[in-house]
Amino acid sequence: MLEPPASAVLVEAFVNTVDVEEASDEIATPAGLSAWLKGRGLLDNPDQITADVHADYLTLRAGLREVLGAHVGDTPDPQLLAAADRVLAAHPVLITAHGPLTTASGLPPEREPLATLAIAWNELVTTGDAARLKRCAEHTCAWAFWDVSKNRSRRWCSMKVCGNRNKSRSYASRKRQTVPSQCA
Repeated sequence: MLEPPASAVLVEAFVNTVDVEEASDEIATPAGLSAWLKGRGLLDNPDQITADVHADYLTLRAGLREVLGAHVGDTPDPQLLAAADRVLAAHPVLITAHGPLTTASGLPPEREPLATLAIAWNELVTTGDAARLKRCAEHTCAWAFWDVSKNRSRRWCSMKVCGNRNKSRSYASRKRQTVPSQCA
C-alpha cells in the first residue's frame, strides 16, 4: 500500500477539518483554528489568529476542497479557486538552490502555517501526487482521502460505506426507470 507523503497528510488533515456528514468544523472559529495549528506544531502562540487571518485559512481550505473534488470528476467553482489563489499569492515562499521551498522571512507567525500549507500543496502538484488526494465523490460525505489504487481511479473514501451508498442509489434509480407504471 502506498503511504502518503507528509505533505499529503498535512493537506488532507487541513481539508478534513470540515466534516460534511457530521455538519461540524474544527476550525470554524479563530480559537478552533489556533488549537488545530498548535496541535500540529505549526503555531506556537495560539492567541495570534485574527478574523482576517482566520478568513484566509477558510478560503484556502475551500479552494483546496474544490481541487480535490475535481480529482473525482466534480466541476470546481472558479470563484473559490481564484480566492484561494489570492490567499496563496499573499504568502510568499523562498526558493533556494540548496534545498526545498521554505516560508519567506518576515511573515507574521500566524500566517507562516499558510505558507507551509502552500509548500505542501506545491510539493504534491510538482510530484504529481496531488491527483492521489481526492474528495469523496459521495457528496453527503465529501471526506478527503489518499487514493492507494494502482491506477488512481478510486472515487470514494470507503467502498463499503460511500461507494455502497452511491451504487445502491444508482441501482434503485435504474429499477424505478424499468418498472412499468401501472394505471388503475
